[in-house]
Amino acid sequence: MDKYDEYKVLYVTEGGCGTLLLGSSGLPLKKLEATLNQEAADGWQLAFQVIEQKRFWLFWSREAVIITLGRSRG
Repeated sequence: MDKYDEYKVLYVTEGGCGTLLLGSSGLPLKKLEATLNQEAADGWQLAFQVIEQKRFWLFWSREAVIITLGRSRG
């Protein structure tokens, strides 16, 4: 496993309106891809990720992805 000098955490959730109207809307993959590409251009690398299911209001649940990025300073 790589050792990094600094870390950054990104938290991305699926949309609330789609969850309410459709029961599930999915993660915003294009936005996530663009964000990861921008972070990679700044020298960040994916260190760890986890997908969680959280309760949303009373009856619904929605997914979120927690991404940990790392980079070395030298």
